[in-house]
Amino acid sequence: MINFLNDIYYFASDKKNFGLLIFRIVLGLMFMWHGFPKLSGGPEKWAELGQVMSVYGITFVPALWGFLSAFAECIGGLLVFLGLFYRLAAILLFGNLLVAFSSQMLQDKGLFKSSQSLEDGFNFFAAFFIGPGRYSIDYYLNIDRQIK
Repeated sequence: MINFLNDIYYFASDKKNFGLLIFRIVLGLMFMWHGFPKLSGGPEKWAELGQVMSVYGITFVPALWGFLSAFAECIGGLLVFLGLFYRLAAILLFGNLLVAFSSQMLQDKGLFKSSQSLEDGFNFFAAFFIGPGRYSIDYYLNIDRQIK
């Protein structure tokens, strides 16, 4: 049994960049999927999204805040998917999800409702440090070659 586990671990450890590619594709596609309707919804949808900022006492230009959130989600998801400006996209998505999580908690929606934002946010926080992997546009443009 131990040899079998060692074989699996050895096989998987040699495929880190492939794992990062799968991570980027799935998470990037899901954030584009959720973000596109928000981004394409126009000023009314953006203002609705931006109203969330009122829990922090920020009530001016809600459409701007909503647009920034939708942009981070949709375009950030695209950048993660492509592995282009990956670390910037990851940290923007982390910030966006941190706002989503804290606003949900401040609105007393509870951890059950808020947990997805927290989980996804910390996925992007970790992704910021890990990087996009070898199979990314950043790697081929020599933007992020800190890959071992």
